[in-house]
Amino acid sequence: MTRARGTFTVLVTPFTPDGSAVDAASLRRLVNWQIAQGIHGLIPLGSTGEFLSCSREERQEIVEICISEAAGRVPVYVGTGAEATFDAVELSREAEAMGADGVMIIPPFYSSPTEDELFEHYRRIGEAISIPIMLYNNPATANVDLVPRIVERLSRIDAVRSIKESTLEVTRVRDIIELCGERIDVFAGILGYESFWLGAVGWVAVCSNLLPKQSAELFDLVDQRSDRAGALALYRNILPVVRWVGGPRYVSASKAGLAIMGLPVGDPRAPRLPLPLSDRAALRKTLASLSLVGSLA
Repeated sequence: MTRARGTFTVLVTPFTPDGSAVDAASLRRLVNWQIAQGIHGLIPLGSTGEFLSCSREERQEIVEICISEAAGRVPVYVGTGAEATFDAVELSREAEAMGADGVMIIPPFYSSPTEDELFEHYRRIGEAISIPIMLYNNPATANVDLVPRIVERLSRIDAVRSIKESTLEVTRVRDIIELCGERIDVFAGILGYESFWLGAVGWVAVCSNLLPKQSAELFDLVDQRSDRAGALALYRNILPVVRWVGGPRYVSASKAGLAIMGLPVGDPRAPRLPLPLSDRAALRKTLASLSLVGSLA
């Protein structure tokens, strides 16, 4: 299995203006723009992709578009999280059959599984596929916290090769690496810049929906050049956008931002609401400061 590294965009899912279907043309445009901007990888159907608001048929359509448009230029990891283990197994098998390079799997988010149940869940998925699993730790939404001790146990499953660590406890990067060694790679889910210096080999970013070039460059400045001053300057420059998409309105802010930039991707699906008009005006001001308003028109 090839080991992933770099900045991966956890893609929004474009919907038609009435929200009734996937906007295939906009998704194709988004994928190709991301790759042209230098992003290192793509992840459709994560939390930002509203995976729980998509039908099974829509999931298949989204995966097919992303993989076919990427055409091997960058790795595509597919979000295949599900509450039931047999659903996660089936979705992961399907992603592999469609050409995915890996899968990203959040734990079951309602049943509050025990550590033994988590191990069994990921073990069964791992034995059903031959592509790598990226664990997805997001306790704020999943109701499960994959603390470093549990990650160490899960890293004993052959298919588990990386983790998206989405807490604000950056020391977890240090602790996971210390406990797991070479068995698992850590991707930041929120604190990209901070995590790179503690050994994270990548960033699964929301802000790169709007800033793929800058988000990829931030990783490169650290990984390839060890340019601490340059990386910090770039991070401070994009931090206002990082903050916009880092809170509870991460989906609506990302979609509003793309529309302001000239790539309409529809509104989030209910129960999520569009970004309020007052916030939209403030977001436009932030994007204007980076000369991004209308940049994709």
